[in-house]
Amino acid sequence: MSFVHLHVHTQYSLLDGANKIGPLIDHAKASGMEAIAMTDHGNMFGAVEFYQKAKAAGVKPIIGCEVYLAPGKRTDRTQVPRSDDFDGGGNFHLIVLAQNREGYGNLSELITLARTRAPKGEYRLTPQDLSRPDCDNAHLRGMPDCLAILVPAFPAKEEALEVQIEWLDVTFPGRAWVGLVLHQRAMDDIHRGAVEYVADRQNVPVVALGNVVMHVRSRKPLQDTMTAIRIGKPVHECGYDLAPNAEQHLRSRLRIASTRCDRS
Repeated sequence: MSFVHLHVHTQYSLLDGANKIGPLIDHAKASGMEAIAMTDHGNMFGAVEFYQKAKAAGVKPIIGCEVYLAPGKRTDRTQVPRSDDFDGGGNFHLIVLAQNREGYGNLSELITLARTRAPKGEYRLTPQDLSRPDCDNAHLRGMPDCLAILVPAFPAKEEALEVQIEWLDVTFPGRAWVGLVLHQRAMDDIHRGAVEYVADRQNVPVVALGNVVMHVRSRKPLQDTMTAIRIGKPVHECGYDLAPNAEQHLRSRLRIASTRCDRS
């Protein structure tokens, strides 16, 4: 069976992704992967390069983006999640994948909207921008021709996840998944149990994600250095801000499957 990585960050996820597009595509090709997605944070700066190099290598490119949705006001049961339904009162993580040219255009327009309403280098979106946008952006409601994957906070909390998945399913009917990321962390079992239980109750399928930030494990020191720069500390003072292991590399389907089984 084939497996496609749908949650991958490149160097365009500044100070987060340690993947250069060329080596990423080359490694995917050498690993026998037929397709791969690019889902950088709040931008698609590398989309053209990614598309061209993937096509040249014979790997199907999937263009997408990971966005952080800031808390919005909740005025009814399904409009938007409450502020306390977010990770620590912070952001709501969502991967949006373009299915075709129209979807790519809609995603590009969404990112443009997000960037123009925030200071340079930042962006701002709320769940309402996708579920109930204003009149000028009504055509972006539900992001036509795009797929959506919720990335739950780790470890997932069932009560918050109930609201988030309900909103997701209403906003993206028939085009919604819940992502499950397992990186051999101490609370993987609790996280997996919560995600699978709530998703099953709401009849929304679960998809395995890798949250890939490096194509090979050996780039972990570079990833740690980028994390240190991002938070403004020396590497030796970063502590738990650093990833506990190198599982965020381009793992094979068998590796991901064995990780799941090991935690059973």
